Amino acid sequence: MSEIEGPCPCGWGEPFTGCCGRYLGGAEDAPTAEALMRSRYTAFALGDREHLLRSWDPATRPEDLELDPDVQWRRLVVVATTGGSPFDDTGTVEFEAHYRHAGRRGVQREDSTFARRGGRWLYVGPVENLVA
Repeated sequence: MSEIEGPCPCGWGEPFTGCCGRYLGGAEDAPTAEALMRSRYTAFALGDREHLLRSWDPATRPEDLELDPDVQWRRLVVVATTGGSPFDDTGTVEFEAHYRHAGRRGVQREDSTFARRGGRWLYVGPVENLVA
């Protein structure tokens, strides 16, 4: 896992080590669906495929995951959340992940489903994938 200084890529404005860094490193489990989604965005930005696979529900997780090192993740916008609190067992997070690839800008839009399994939040998959 890459260590970074300064604000966490997820956009909450906290230092990486006190924000998503603790989830990527496995020191703590994300307390909410949104926190897990933000940590997964950060994992994409840093190329941390281990965190992405570890935080994915085994029922929907691929056997392997290829990350394109040429994609530069620039900004995350959380559009809406439903459920996903420390007291829920399911939740959704709708987001826009802005990126650059081959000199072009793009936006990955997704409404993601999350579920708590064995006390841990896991990414299940998209409710509806809206790629722009």
